[in-house]
Amino acid sequence: MHAVITVIGKDAVGILAKVSAICAEKNANVIEVTQNVMHDMFAMIMLVDISTLSVDFSELSRLLTALGDQLGLSIHVMHEDIFDSMHRI
Repeated sequence: MHAVITVIGKDAVGILAKVSAICAEKNANVIEVTQNVMHDMFAMIMLVDISTLSVDFSELSRLLTALGDQLGLSIHVMHEDIFDSMHRI
């Protein structure tokens, strides 16, 4: 199982490290990362393997959303099932 994490907001040192740290703490393995800084805006998309999460998916999402609130970023976590269901339409 996989999830996609998106992060958007004002660029700052350590965003990738902080998001990755929560993933590592909860046993979500980061598979792929793409990030870009446009002027002072940071944008990142992460693909993570959540098949061995140590918490519920909703808890991972809650923790990352809270991190985003703390840092002034928009962080969203989407389960791969949402993309699978969109593909079937």
